[in-house]
Amino acid sequence: MANMPVSVVARAIRRRGSRDGGREDGARRLVGVRAFGARSIVAYVLLFALTVYFLTPLYWLAISATKDNTDLFASFGLWLAHFNLAQNLAQTFTQDGGVYPRWIINTILYAGVGGFLSMLVSVMAGFALAKYRFRGRSLIFGLVLGAVLVPQTTLALPLYMVMSKVNLTNTYWAVLLPSLLSPIGVLLARIYVADAVPNDLLDAARVDGAGELRVFARIVLPLLVPGMVTIFLFQFVAIWNNFFLPLIVLSDPNLFPVNVGLATWNFDPASHATLYNLIVTGSFLAVLPLVVLFLFLQRFWRAGLAFGSVTG
Repeated sequence: MANMPVSVVARAIRRRGSRDGGREDGARRLVGVRAFGARSIVAYVLLFALTVYFLTPLYWLAISATKDNTDLFASFGLWLAHFNLAQNLAQTFTQDGGVYPRWIINTILYAGVGGFLSMLVSVMAGFALAKYRFRGRSLIFGLVLGAVLVPQTTLALPLYMVMSKVNLTNTYWAVLLPSLLSPIGVLLARIYVADAVPNDLLDAARVDGAGELRVFARIVLPLLVPGMVTIFLFQFVAIWNNFFLPLIVLSDPNLFPVNVGLATWNFDPASHATLYNLIVTGSFLAVLPLVVLFLFLQRFWRAGLAFGSVTG
């Protein structure tokens, strides 16, 4: 072996290494196949079942929006009949003097402005509860936790009485002002701030002469973008789906959000027997902005996950 040429020895070592490497690769592939067969199939089946469960109502809504009143009740709910989508859209946007577009605009105003302002209030409150030491902090945080457990519908009547005392009923403010405070938003912001904002970074900014407002605006907010998007989406969807509060504080149809407006078309089925297809079509159109918003904002979640995987 000592007298063999170096090239021969090198080729022998490479051949042996390739054989050993092939065995290792084969073992890895075998382990991967076994792991996939044991756990991944169950996980994929479960995910597929959950996907079908959550998407079936949206699929039914999309199919039903293409049917007239007769097909809506006479045909199979999950399959097409006579395609009547264009007529349904035209009637939906012209019914009652074309009030449906106004309902959509009102809902976007309530949910967009209310969700954005609620997000800012939640982030500021969560930052204060997570990073400042002051008397009564634990009590305030306990009240926030308790408020999370209170159903929002139980607060609708007290809010109506307050709004009536200050003459704000039947105005945009009657829906916007109660939407500014979200206990679950404050809780999520407090948890996210505690993990995402290092105390050393805040101390360094203060040593450099930055004030508290500048620290919050220039350092804290950029670090909280994924959490802010989550809070905004939660509050946006909550305001978009809020039904009871607008129902009792608003009486002008031109101020109604879309869910309350569609409900008025269905309050008296005897006199509005021909509006079922319009209610279904209007409900389908009301879902689309939420889908678009989620698809647009999910990139911020991916960016936050990538940032956490690098810094963590």
